[in-house]
Amino acid sequence: MTDASPAAFPDDSLEPTEDDVIQDPRLWRKDGWTARVIKNEDDDGWAVAMIKDGEPEPALVGPWTMGRDKKNPKPLDTSAFNTLVKTASEVLRRHEQQLHALLHKRIGLQTGDGDIDVTLDIVPDEYEPYAVLTALDTFGEQIAQVRVAPNFKLTKARAESWAEGGFGRIE
Repeated sequence: MTDASPAAFPDDSLEPTEDDVIQDPRLWRKDGWTARVIKNEDDDGWAVAMIKDGEPEPALVGPWTMGRDKKNPKPLDTSAFNTLVKTASEVLRRHEQQLHALLHKRIGLQTGDGDIDVTLDIVPDEYEPYAVLTALDTFGEQIAQVRVAPNFKLTKARAESWAEGGFGRIE
C-alpha cells in the first residue's frame, strides 16, 4: 500500500497557502490542491496522491503512468492536474453526500392535523453521540423535538406512533 499521509512527506515543513503555486514534474500545488507523484511501495510503479489543503489525508490516491523510459513517472501537467482535481473533488462530494444520508433521515406523514415531516438528525459526538427527532408542520415550523439514542431507527410506523401519542418522549 502506498503511504500518502502528510508524515510521508517530511520535506513539507510549511503549511501551504492559497498563494503557493508549484508546478514541478512530481509536485503540483494550485487552487487549494496538491498533487504528488509518489513511489508505489507495493510494486515498481508510481502513484499520485491528491490532497486538499488543510486536510490530514489524501482525498484520492491512484496509480500513475510510467514515463517513456519505463522507470520514472510521467511528469504532471496542467491537463492531468485539472483532471485529478475534478476527480478528487467528486470523491469528496460523494463522501459528503453519503455522510449526510447516514446522519439525516426524513419521513413525511399525513395526520388529522395536516401533513408533517419527521426528521432524525444524528449527532456523531466522539464521547456522547445522540440523535434528535423533530416534527415539522407544512410550513417548516417545529411542532415537537425529542432527544433519542443515536441508533434510533426512524420508520414510518415509529413516526406515526410518535405523532399519534402526541409527540411525547420516546424510549
